[in-house]
Amino acid sequence: MKIAIGNDHSAVELKNIIREHLEQKGYEVLNLGTDSGESCDYPVYGEKVGRAVASGEADLGIAICGTGVGISLAANKVKGIRACVCSEPYTARLSRMHNNSNVLAFGARVVGSELAKMIVDQWLEAEFEGGRHQRRVDMIMAIEEK
Repeated sequence: MKIAIGNDHSAVELKNIIREHLEQKGYEVLNLGTDSGESCDYPVYGEKVGRAVASGEADLGIAICGTGVGISLAANKVKGIRACVCSEPYTARLSRMHNNSNVLAFGARVVGSELAKMIVDQWLEAEFEGGRHQRRVDMIMAIEEK
């Protein structure tokens, strides 16, 4: 499985920790974020992650900025993306099970590296349940067509 990961300047260190964590677990990682601590614009990297997932270049995406909010908003502007900001593992797990999220976002200024690893692991281990949740995901995706 290939995971696109993108980040702004505030999340370079955490991106590298998560990237290494993913690679140790056998995932292929596509680095779409900055590797510089110099100030940059998070929407650029949210869009890159969203486009990589929407096009099929990556199976899933992870987006990290200061809070996770801005970069997730940018990713969610890409058609077909369901990005969620998660600051703890339970929400991350349910976002996959019930909302079929395909981009996970979190904040480098909000969660530490060990909690971030737990959030990522729970998100990746969860599977979409379908059923009644598929109808709701379809409703969400239909909004893009309006």
